[in-house]
Amino acid sequence: MNIIIPMAGMGKRMRPHTLTIPKPLIRIAGKPIVQRLTEGLINVAGESVEEIAFIIGDFGKEVETELLAIAENLGAKGKIYYQTEALGTAHAINCAADSLKGNVIVAFADTLFDANFQMDVNKDGIIWTHKVEDPSAFGVVKKDAQGIITDFVEKPAEFVSDEAIIGIYYFKDGENLQSELQYLMDNNIVKGGEYQLTDALENMKLKGLKFFSGQVKEWLDCGNKDATVYTNQRILELNGIEKLIADSVKKNNAVIIEPCFIGENVVIENSIIGPHVSIGANSTISNSIITNSIIQTNCNIDKATLDNSMIGNYVSYKTNARSLSMGDFTTLS
Repeated sequence: MNIIIPMAGMGKRMRPHTLTIPKPLIRIAGKPIVQRLTEGLINVAGESVEEIAFIIGDFGKEVETELLAIAENLGAKGKIYYQTEALGTAHAINCAADSLKGNVIVAFADTLFDANFQMDVNKDGIIWTHKVEDPSAFGVVKKDAQGIITDFVEKPAEFVSDEAIIGIYYFKDGENLQSELQYLMDNNIVKGGEYQLTDALENMKLKGLKFFSGQVKEWLDCGNKDATVYTNQRILELNGIEKLIADSVKKNNAVIIEPCFIGENVVIENSIIGPHVSIGANSTISNSIITNSIIQTNCNIDKATLDNSMIGNYVSYKTNARSLSMGDFTTLS
């Protein structure tokens, strides 16, 4: 099986954090979003993953090296493809045409999930969904009595279904998917100036392929600061396997209210940390009270009272505020 991860977007809603790194490499509880996504996919895949293909923009060699290392550490071969123009979801996936072979999972890299099902790789396709309160803001699926998807409806004005498509798909035949994507390109089938995956899915359905929905227990978004902080909270609460507090953490008159992630060589003095806080490696926190926040690596935080905040890498902070979103290499004193 191959996993295809389109992640070439600019991540504008996550600025200033995406000015220095792509959004899927922002760390949630100590791991990049894209790594947590891929680990979750492998857990439900039902068979071994041979290749993980990342579709990126011009992110630089350092990012490419990190992505390839993520794949290797998960026991798969990593491949890098490029999308140089934002021409839609179908175009993005088709950029990895050489990896669309055999059983394929396609997963867009700004979403995490909690699921307890094992994927049935013998089905033609599976569209992962989650029940939502307001389906008018999402693409949704309609199903028949056998659970087969009959329609894909984009942002329905009237209620047709509450099963929202979360951006993760399984295809039994990757070559067939690639053929359908290429058909859209060759015939310039666009909506809003973009090639849409749902058009390819509709064509495949009309040709007799049967798509089923795979419902996840929880769908976690990383689209903006508040959503990402909440996702960090839920990942910390759901995590029952990983060691979250490094042995090298040094505490002096400090209290950690779990669950929290505290990285290597973090120093915490005269502070209360948690719950739901992630602090990256080589950071120092002093004289502070921090709850429900993400602080990345190599930060120096002093005299802070923070909640619902995101702090980037190499940030120096010495003041008092409540809710912050600070990018990398920022100094506030």
